[in-house]
Amino acid sequence: MKTLTFAVPCYNSADYMDKCVESLLACGDDIEVLLVDDGSTDDTLAKAKGWEKAHPDRVRAIHKENGGHGSAVNAGLDAATGMYYKVVDSDDWLGPAAMREVLDVLRQQEAREDPLDMLIANYVYEKVYEDKSTTMRYRRVLPERREFGWDEIGNFGPSRYILMHSVVYRTQLLKEIGLRLPEHCFYVDNVFVYEPLPYVKSIYYMDVDMYHYFIGREGQSVNEDTMMARMDQQIRVTKTMIDAIDVEKVEPRKLRKYMENYLAMMMCICSVFLRMKNTPEDDGKLQEVWDYLRAKDANLYRKMRYKVVNFWTNLPTEAGRRFGLGGYHLAQKVFKFN
Repeated sequence: MKTLTFAVPCYNSADYMDKCVESLLACGDDIEVLLVDDGSTDDTLAKAKGWEKAHPDRVRAIHKENGGHGSAVNAGLDAATGMYYKVVDSDDWLGPAAMREVLDVLRQQEAREDPLDMLIANYVYEKVYEDKSTTMRYRRVLPERREFGWDEIGNFGPSRYILMHSVVYRTQLLKEIGLRLPEHCFYVDNVFVYEPLPYVKSIYYMDVDMYHYFIGREGQSVNEDTMMARMDQQIRVTKTMIDAIDVEKVEPRKLRKYMENYLAMMMCICSVFLRMKNTPEDDGKLQEVWDYLRAKDANLYRKMRYKVVNFWTNLPTEAGRRFGLGGYHLAQKVFKFN
């Protein structure tokens, strides 16, 4: 068994995927790299097969019909043979020094009867075209360099949520819970880091810069204009998360609070961008997603609706809309999230 499987969803990635693959291969001989070509129309598949030919013991090229990012993550999980599983987008890369330390910890798990369920490390927003980077850490939120459970976590501040970039999951845990991400949909990374949490019992945090997240490519899914154009997909993901977990029954309490706050953040994103679009149709979509939550769990709806982020971003009238959006853009600058 390999120690770690990297799944790399690739769609028309031929021009920039080499940096990603090189950073993964630098991790050692006990890793596997699954290059999942999601029906690309450029030379991505040929590039993936070239890497497979050069490193047949560590790289596999997987071709599939286009199904979106979630579909590629699902295909990677189905094919994974590593003890641990990490998704790396094809325009991102990993830090070599950090990965040496991460893999040291993961290799130690192979001899254990109860290996870690999840390892967390830092991720870095790389705004290459602005020559700026911002590291997202979990200091004073998570215990460092030791195993712990959810009852030991601290309070996550704004923009300090656990994202797909920062996690490594035990592969068998994901397979046992039957994790399947929505297909033909962006923003499914939120499901990936949300749905497994109640099943995670043992966690390990390392204050090292593991993942480097490229920001700034035209048409990137987190680009503000792109997000507004894809709000139906954001809503679909949010509803998937609402349906996936009965948050009110999650234990321990600290994990329940974290998951409530994460879901509140997802509702806030829906509110901000639908109000930013500012059409009667989008107002209707916003009302519908809040009604969906209320029908699912009226108590959870009240909690979400009156959390600070959602109270201020859902103030009525045009003045309320402008006030809420102003607060969003101010927070964007202060906390430096994308």
